[in-house]
Amino acid sequence: MGDTTDIWTIKTALDWTCGYLERKGVENPRVSAQWLLSEACGLSRIELYMNAERPLSSDERDVLRAYVSRRGAGEPLQYIVGEAPFRYLTLKVRPGVLIPRPETEVLVSEALACLPEPPQRVATWNAEAAEQEAAAVADLKQKMAEISAAVNAENTSREATEDAEGEDFAGAVSANVSREEFPGQAAEDVVAVDAADGARGDYLLVADICTGSGCIACSVASERPDTRVIAVDIDAGAVSLARENAEALDLADKVRVLQGDLGAPIPERFLGRFDLVVSNPPYVPTRVLQDIPREVADFEPALALDGGADGLDVLRRLLPWCARALKPGGFFAFELHETCLDAAADMARGAGFADVRVKRDLAGRPRVLLGSKR
Repeated sequence: MGDTTDIWTIKTALDWTCGYLERKGVENPRVSAQWLLSEACGLSRIELYMNAERPLSSDERDVLRAYVSRRGAGEPLQYIVGEAPFRYLTLKVRPGVLIPRPETEVLVSEALACLPEPPQRVATWNAEAAEQEAAAVADLKQKMAEISAAVNAENTSREATEDAEGEDFAGAVSANVSREEFPGQAAEDVVAVDAADGARGDYLLVADICTGSGCIACSVASERPDTRVIAVDIDAGAVSLARENAEALDLADKVRVLQGDLGAPIPERFLGRFDLVVSNPPYVPTRVLQDIPREVADFEPALALDGGADGLDVLRRLLPWCARALKPGGFFAFELHETCLDAAADMARGAGFADVRVKRDLAGRPRVLLGSKR
């Protein structure tokens, strides 16, 4: 990026970064350059162009230089900036956990479509209740007027005394709130509460198997507040990240993340209660892994990609668990490799599932397998 004594404006840095990444063979180099410069300078991409002549500080140049070096070496942009957009959310991402992809957004759409419509609440007119409400409002207004008149009649000394007493009262309330305890619960206990709610019909119960970053679990919980999601992943790093995302998105009360192999950590007593099982499992056939882009093969975890010789190793184990986990009429939705969908559909029908069908992704390729429990 030139000598450290040179003055580099945002425009100069953007043009240089774009050219460098293009020479390195990075796909969409200008988009990468915008993201990296935005992150280095703490500006939005629009603000970059509004401040095109602003010089970069030496710290910003150092940060950008490190980012550009990593991107030029093929590291995914999302790992460098530490986040990725997914549907209506922005999720934290980091090396070791699969980056959310647009194809998985299609999986979420299809999964949500399998859930029953939320009940419509219809307000009914009640003349007697309306009269009571109007009377209560009038009474309240009258009392407020009386209080206002009384307060205005107080002398300055009395007001000062009441102010001091009010401050003491506010301090006491604050102290009580700060001492209030919210005891934590073990993961299984929390799951038990959520599952019991689902069994009563208060919530729809969803399992997200191989959750990774938690993008599916968080999207389902965010877009369908009447769901409670139990998310599972075998990798400790993925479990930690999914929990962070649920917490950061204020969804920790709706999404619980457990560590284990497929559905194994979910207690037996909850099987047969799920309305939906959704999964983006490792599904790339081993032979295909040799041809995937370098930035995927070199940087993203093989554990989350390799689906075995035909891409269906995990599905063979997941379908029997789904048959036990789903309630009658409950659905599964799985993202799979485009070359595997026909065989996967036959496998699901052979396992006794009904309404088995395949949906295509945004590029028109077979991508999502759906089915329901009889």
